[in-house]
Amino acid sequence: MWKSAHPYISNLIAYEPGKPIEELAREMGLAPENILKLASNENPLGPSPKALEAMRMALERAHFYPDGGGYFLREAIAEKHGLQRENVILGNGSNEIIELIGHTFLKPGDEVITAEYAFAVYTLIAQLFGAKTVKAPDIHYSHNLKATLEAITARTQEIFIANPNNPTGTMVNQEQIDAFMEEVPEHVLVIFDEAYYEFPDQPVDVVRYVRENKNVVVMRTFSKAQGLANLRIGYGLAPTPLAETLQKTRQPFNANGIAQVGALAALQDTDHIHTTREITRTGRMFLQEQFAELGWEFVPSHANFVLTRTGNGDQTFRALLQGGIIVRSMRSYGLPEWIRVSVGTPAQNERLITTLKKLYR
Repeated sequence: MWKSAHPYISNLIAYEPGKPIEELAREMGLAPENILKLASNENPLGPSPKALEAMRMALERAHFYPDGGGYFLREAIAEKHGLQRENVILGNGSNEIIELIGHTFLKPGDEVITAEYAFAVYTLIAQLFGAKTVKAPDIHYSHNLKATLEAITARTQEIFIANPNNPTGTMVNQEQIDAFMEEVPEHVLVIFDEAYYEFPDQPVDVVRYVRENKNVVVMRTFSKAQGLANLRIGYGLAPTPLAETLQKTRQPFNANGIAQVGALAALQDTDHIHTTREITRTGRMFLQEQFAELGWEFVPSHANFVLTRTGNGDQTFRALLQGGIIVRSMRSYGLPEWIRVSVGTPAQNERLITTLKKLYR
């Protein structure tokens, strides 16, 4: 039976996430509490305390199905962005929004444009629907919007712009994006992935294009700054006709009720967001200074991680595992000499750097 599967499914290479703590503990006989994970850009402070309290209360209603329409969370998200509830689509993580867009618009032979170094799921979802991914060459590991425009053809359906970009941490500014949007043809959907929106000192405003009824989807997540990665909850913002079309492709109850309650509370926990931003900014500067001291090239980051060239990313990754530290090897992203390191707490960052200096000095 498996031989009759679509060829583009049979050849699909599954997404490789950051190594789980539990897996390393099993492999090396380590105590999970002694393992440091700096691989998946998670919030080292944990979930919003307000979200935890709200979710504990919601557990008593775990025997009921959730609100499939996500009324209260969508209302709150819409109010935050000056939009209407009809502009908001909830997803099982923002990854599901990417899949919903694929279901809606992609067919075999279509083209999707990404940056040269871009989140792997864009390509995986394109392949899932038989579409081709076209990679526009980066400039200094950042989006090259001129090259992106030049790559557009009649077959182009989607363009992904992650800002800040994963895995490089780079950003394009408001002026660059505004100029880019002036040139994008009407038949192309632009998806702005803003999973790391809370971390830059000067974030850009692309939600304005939703208000202007442009062909855009803006994606956000509760996995990063709000610390709710385990719940798988994210959302998309789009002009009403586009959002309503995407709603038709999602599964019923795709956003679970506990996640909705937690996300709603986290959205309103400005103290937790502020503290997360501050610890990220400080930790990011520390890591970059230490990588420079080691003599390693790094990409100045606007997110909660830093990409650095160690010479042999796989070797560094394996050596750190021996010390109970998980980072991200970048070979699968076409960067075999690099690792990506999530910003942790001050103590966690110190442990990483101390281990690296022992290894390389």
